[in-house]
Amino acid sequence: MQMHRELGRQDQLVVIIDDDPAVRNSLKFSLEIEGYAVSLYPDGAVALDAADVPLCACLVIDQNMPGMTGLEVVVELRERRILVPVILITSHPNASLRERALRAGVSIVEKPLLGNALIENIRAAVAPPAT
Repeated sequence: MQMHRELGRQDQLVVIIDDDPAVRNSLKFSLEIEGYAVSLYPDGAVALDAADVPLCACLVIDQNMPGMTGLEVVVELRERRILVPVILITSHPNASLRERALRAGVSIVEKPLLGNALIENIRAAVAPPAT
């Protein structure tokens, strides 16, 4: 697992939690091209113990992982008062998942990740508040 190297730049750190190494690595590559620092974690349990998660600008979490689902990770983060923006990636989200994500303040981007939907959501999540 890669940890963020420049702790002074957490405002541009994106943490990716996904059990598929191909997805993690392709997202890392794409986001680094966009100028973001990226940390990768294979599941929610490992990420919950990571020091850089509470400091990151945004989390990108796969919903369907063994052990904990993406929303279960979000619930645990919120219970720990970690309020970083979260983008949930999943295939074919049903109405119930959409409602639970909405209540948790989580954006959903559907797989397959086509076009610029994910990067646009990340940019919106890490943008400074309008004054």
